[in-house]
Amino acid sequence: LVVTAGTNTTFSYTLPAVRYGTINVPNTKPISPYIYGVNFPTSASYIQHLGVTISRWGGNAVTAYNPFGDFTNAGNDWYFENRNSDNGKSDDWLGWVSGAGSKTVLTVPALDWVSKDATSYSFPKTTYPNQAAYDPYNSDAGNGLLANGSWVSPPPDPTRVYTPWNTTLAKKWLSGLVNKPDIVNIDNEIEIASNTHQDMHPIPMSYDEELSRVVTFATAAKEALPNVKVAAPSTCSWWYYWTSMVGWSDTTAHSNTDFLPWFLAQMKAKEAATGKRLLDYLDIHYYFQPDTSANDAAAKALRLRMTRSFWDPGYVDESWVSDSPQNHQPNNKAVWLIPRMQQLIAQNYPGTKLSIGEWASTADGDITGGLVTADSLGIFGRYGVDYATYWATPDEKGPIGLAYWLYRGYGTYFGSNSVQVNMADSIEGIFGLYAGVDSGKVSLVFVNKNTSPLAFYISNVPTGKYFIRHFGGASGNAKWQTTTVLKDNTYTVIPAYTALFMKQV
Repeated sequence: LVVTAGTNTTFSYTLPAVRYGTINVPNTKPISPYIYGVNFPTSASYIQHLGVTISRWGGNAVTAYNPFGDFTNAGNDWYFENRNSDNGKSDDWLGWVSGAGSKTVLTVPALDWVSKDATSYSFPKTTYPNQAAYDPYNSDAGNGLLANGSWVSPPPDPTRVYTPWNTTLAKKWLSGLVNKPDIVNIDNEIEIASNTHQDMHPIPMSYDEELSRVVTFATAAKEALPNVKVAAPSTCSWWYYWTSMVGWSDTTAHSNTDFLPWFLAQMKAKEAATGKRLLDYLDIHYYFQPDTSANDAAAKALRLRMTRSFWDPGYVDESWVSDSPQNHQPNNKAVWLIPRMQQLIAQNYPGTKLSIGEWASTADGDITGGLVTADSLGIFGRYGVDYATYWATPDEKGPIGLAYWLYRGYGTYFGSNSVQVNMADSIEGIFGLYAGVDSGKVSLVFVNKNTSPLAFYISNVPTGKYFIRHFGGASGNAKWQTTTVLKDNTYTVIPAYTALFMKQV
């Protein structure tokens, strides 16, 4: 291609070779509107600008949340110190979030203790003088660890920092809420409480204890809020989907059954025994396991292709997951997350929905993190995730926020029904194409994860007027164009590192 600028200047540009695909508009399935969620949105305008559909009150600190004083504890995230809740009163939070148009997920503590005040801490230097680290802003508050990585001994008295918690108090809190949550999580990642909250639960959590706590507090939640849905067990990562902190002896004691399938079967049995469903969503947290911390060219390319772990049975995970499979699942060198979890649900507790309560791109400030997020949101819609909430609060104008803006920003939304897409080449590592439809209007999201432009002929894309927006390129900044007319769909170029949204108008 030769381009002429002015009267005397020309330059040449080599057009990329065309790649082929098609969309099949009649072949659709619903997209859950609740895949576009975040943890702790910052304001009502944030929710409305990014089109956030569901918001979660979650994370490690809420395990110790005391709703009768709005105190919490940072656990091992910050020296086991009590503090005032960063997000204020839970009831107020539920009110303004739902008022902004977002569904709400509220985490209910399910251990035996919650914070008693905003100032106490569990490991004072005066009691434990040889700790590995102390709070740089409070030299008496330690991290509870010795230099060799072991915990100090004996464990602290929980009453130094905490006050007792039980289902009676939980029901008092939940039934007294003016603003009711749509969904409750039964705690947050309590399978690792002996690490994250070692000061209140130093004993490793077993299969049986975790099940008991979920059943007990789910029962209390549904008694206090008859219409609420329950999402659990909010397991932290791949390793703990399959075993407990106790270790392999716990798995052996449960007939060598991996944890999540065992948990689902037990929750099904509880419904059969009581006549009441206590689990509405199988809730997991998913963090990509490959190491992309170098953030060099190789790490960026790895980050961009590892979204295949959400759906692709042929993608051998590029991490310890494939090196050391530690479960009894088929095809266990692949994560194959969404279809795998849906299969476990179908086998062990049909009718349960699937949620991903925490997930992240691994690089919130990098354009590749934004492209991972755009790709992931398309995948969640295509493969039928029921709700998902990003950890934690994306910068509204950063790469992750721009991915939400791409699909949902300022009242213009990607289609509510997923349209079948077929590509002639298997290029999922460098490209994603997602199609949707609403009231006969087609919407498309192209995600070019490649460092070079890509060109496409996507058949069955209607010509005519489109609303278009995109972000990406070297700067990662958003670009905006209100409308354009697509006169021909035989050759469309997507620039490098760019995500493009198109919707018929």
